Amino acid sequence: MITSLILVLALHGAGANVPDTSAMVHVRGRTFLMGSTGADDPENEKPQHRVRVSDFWMDATEVTNAQFESFVTETGYITVAERTVDWEQIRQQVPTGTPKPPDSLLQPGSLVFVVPAKGTTTDDVAQWWKWVIGAHWRRPEGPGSDIRNRMDHPVVHIAFDDAQAYATWAGKRLPTEAEWECAALAGADTSRYTWGYKIPDDRDSIANIWQGTFPYLNTERDGFLRTSPVRSYPANALGLFDMAGNVWEWCADLYRADAYQIRLERHPNAVINRPSGPTTSWDPNDGVPTTRKHVIRGGSFLCHASYCESYRVAARRGETPDTGMSHLGFRCVKK
Repeated sequence: MITSLILVLALHGAGANVPDTSAMVHVRGRTFLMGSTGADDPENEKPQHRVRVSDFWMDATEVTNAQFESFVTETGYITVAERTVDWEQIRQQVPTGTPKPPDSLLQPGSLVFVVPAKGTTTDDVAQWWKWVIGAHWRRPEGPGSDIRNRMDHPVVHIAFDDAQAYATWAGKRLPTEAEWECAALAGADTSRYTWGYKIPDDRDSIANIWQGTFPYLNTERDGFLRTSPVRSYPANALGLFDMAGNVWEWCADLYRADAYQIRLERHPNAVINRPSGPTTSWDPNDGVPTTRKHVIRGGSFLCHASYCESYRVAARRGETPDTGMSHLGFRCVKK
């Protein structure tokens, strides 16, 4: 990891890439309401508070397989999912006393969504998430799969470090959580979805989200079981595509479930100017609550109102920086 990142930084420092804004959208700086007031929405989205961000540019789409391939071809970068598994690193992220898995399982790979049996309930994610040895960005479903016909789909199985390395190479960076939400609101002071307040249903083709009965029946009415090509669905009012659904997107901020509460305690009744996130992580739902996590936003093709309505503008969660999944990607920003 360190060697690859040094290579990326060296290339960038040598002027390997000047940021290209031709495929980016200009987001004007402004003040808006960040977070949610919904009675049924998670507490990690509350309290709603006023935030201000400065002008920035954001990629119109999630980074695609074609774009990521250009990066890998030029730098020789190896993603986290392709590297030797370090049990000592994993051990710090699991509850104390967790036994070491057999070496046969500690092989490079990633988490892949597998459609479970009919009637599967939503109380155990292990029923549809499988660790697949050999799964990575070029092999999204594992050995035997490829991206030849998916070059315009968002790249997936991307860990935080992978996203950071690409952004540095491209002369960009990952968005702060506040910048991401500002862009998703698309000029509105507050909104439930990036397109407004219309509640999506299975007849819509408004975003790449689950259609049918999650997790075992996707009607694929829109033609997609997993990722879709970027620009397949209408852009929001700013011209940004897939700010809801398709794949989750990494943000630069560390994740704390109580980040908004802390923010308001420190700055009551104030507009929070350009927040960059907390300095430590905390997730009360995690086996090790203090494990380092970064914010992910936007939901994915697996989201459905009956289980995960995370395509809402305010929806947020955290993932460890070495996490890779078949619905996790990113997009970049620059000033």
